[in-house]
Amino acid sequence: MINIAIVDDQELMRDGLRRILSTYEELQVVATGKNGFEALEICKQHQLDVLLLDIRMPEMNGVETVKKLKEEKYRVKVVMLTTFEDEEYIVQAMAYGASGYLFKDMPYDQLAECVKEVHEGRFMMPQKVAEVLAKNIYAPEALKKRENPYDFTEREVQIAEMMKDGFTNKQIAKTLYISEGTVKNYVSNIYAKTQTENRVEAANLLKSIF
Repeated sequence: MINIAIVDDQELMRDGLRRILSTYEELQVVATGKNGFEALEICKQHQLDVLLLDIRMPEMNGVETVKKLKEEKYRVKVVMLTTFEDEEYIVQAMAYGASGYLFKDMPYDQLAECVKEVHEGRFMMPQKVAEVLAKNIYAPEALKKRENPYDFTEREVQIAEMMKDGFTNKQIAKTLYISEGTVKNYVSNIYAKTQTENRVEAANLLKSIF
């Protein structure tokens, strides 16, 4: 059973998500809230697996809440509920360790599947969100400021950053407008330079660098 909490300042959104997700046998909505303060309290009171968190809320927004959860070392996986207009917040939430992003208008069956994927350790990200992050975080001019102890090329740094943040090869290819085969070649180069053997091992190492 996957224990979920839903925190959104819009009551209709909260109730709608709760009703839909509760129809899945493997999902259990244990609590709901309307702001970041309530989200923190819910995390104290419940053993949560996944927290669905609105990125824009009064009193304490989703970005501030993710930051606080990270500071207090909660292990819950946080999925940000967002709209495409939340570009600045999306970038900030990524920096504080969000486990995924979901658009509020996505079909509910896809939402349920995404919750399961996040619980299993996968990073969920719609293509539009990937494009926002690519523009703001993975742009070459931003990456030039990163440390580069493995002598990565500029493109390898870009792909290494995206691997570290949970992008799949397909997402990287779509975001950078290159073929998936080309991405695989770069990933192989990154494995060789870091002396790692798989994506999990490489991602963990890259997190300690970038």
